[in-house]
Amino acid sequence: MKKRILVIDDDADMCVLLDRFLTKNGYDVDTAHSGAKGIEKFKEQKSDAVLCDYRLGDKKDGKDILLEIKALAPQTIVLIITGYSDIKTAVDVIKLGAYDYITKPLIPDEVLNVLSKALNQETAGAEPGDNLKREQTQTSAKTKEQKASNNNEFLVGTSGATKELYKQIDIVAPTNFSIILYGESGTGKEVIAKTIHEKSSRSNKPFIAMDCGTLSKELAGSELFGHMKGSFTGALTDKEGHFELANGGTLFLDEVANLSAEIQASLLRVIQERKFKRVGGTKEMDVDVRIIVASNENLQDAYRKGKFREDLYHRFNEFSINLPPLRQRKNDIPLFAEFFLSKTLSELNKNLDGFEDEIMDMFINYSWPGNLREFRNVVRRSVLLTDEGKISVNTLPWEITNAIIGESHQSKSSASSTTTPVKDAKVDLKDTASKAEYEAIMSVLKEVNFNKTKAAELLKIDRKTLYNKIKNYEEPE
Repeated sequence: MKKRILVIDDDADMCVLLDRFLTKNGYDVDTAHSGAKGIEKFKEQKSDAVLCDYRLGDKKDGKDILLEIKALAPQTIVLIITGYSDIKTAVDVIKLGAYDYITKPLIPDEVLNVLSKALNQETAGAEPGDNLKREQTQTSAKTKEQKASNNNEFLVGTSGATKELYKQIDIVAPTNFSIILYGESGTGKEVIAKTIHEKSSRSNKPFIAMDCGTLSKELAGSELFGHMKGSFTGALTDKEGHFELANGGTLFLDEVANLSAEIQASLLRVIQERKFKRVGGTKEMDVDVRIIVASNENLQDAYRKGKFREDLYHRFNEFSINLPPLRQRKNDIPLFAEFFLSKTLSELNKNLDGFEDEIMDMFINYSWPGNLREFRNVVRRSVLLTDEGKISVNTLPWEITNAIIGESHQSKSSASSTTTPVKDAKVDLKDTASKAEYEAIMSVLKEVNFNKTKAAELLKIDRKTLYNKIKNYEEPE
């Protein structure tokens, strides 16, 4: 008999996501968009487990729901869904009888693993809240953190660009279409490829990724198709290639435009015939893989320039997705900031109070040419440089502070250049003094690597006055 799961979350999209995912994995699922409605549904029909968001839109929160459900049916497993900033609260809720907490952004596989363990333990007679459960709660959190440290999978934002991206993913994932992912460096193409794999019918088979941009022609053939012992110098043993390793699952080829013409021809044959030979081998092997490729370069332009095979392009281009750069996902920046912050705090075993408002404003206003990869590195650096309290602008690398203030000043200069001709213009002493002051402040900031405290001391003004002046330069007139 199927286990029954009740999902309580005021986010309708989250309810739909969990409903589809858990139903696909063999559970009967019911959803409620408020705490009151969730309790009402639970009273109508008891569930084996309840997944409840801690912060709900009505008067009830996760703790209230937990206590009511435990009063109605003490044996029911309750999992609390919480944001990273609520982890301490979630741990407190565990002491009240919750089995575990699951942090946002949700990783579906993690939800499934925790839920399966909970239900299996319950069947085996484990009591909620015992020491074994607490140890597994800690292990679950560590596992979650380890997964998250490798990629940002299933971090679904709220911006329009992100919603459109995941709408396309949800459409194409259940199919066997080959897919081309386009996007700037650092936008998370491998993460999206793995997300597509996890949402497909191949999710229980391997996901294998290969970076085609770092391999020579000889190595690319060996990595893709494997080789036989003695087939070339250094081939000391037989080796399986990526196609063999990914059989039944998904093969992700990053920077595919860098492959040589010879390897492109071999790839075309494998896709057409679903057979291949190892380098130096004579035996043909059958293979069934879904192929997802990624490129910074437009492959259509590449084949028109003769750099990529047109027939191979059309084989790959059954569906294409453009990954938006971070600068087009500004609404998601606070979410990613908290996500990277939590991971780094755990990694460095620190306890900080989040970000100052000013630094979050700078995150949102910066253009992030390195996208998510750059953003992650900046947050890690800031956490490392902060000993206590909130993370401040002082911890940002100079290129970000300089870029934001410089762009603001350049914008002001451009605006002032559109005034009347010089012969008709009047000298504005206030504006002239302001520009001189700006240049003096910027010069000192660069000398001290944008340490605001040291800069304020050298300028003989207090730190707050310096912040206010910098903020004035950033504000449009």
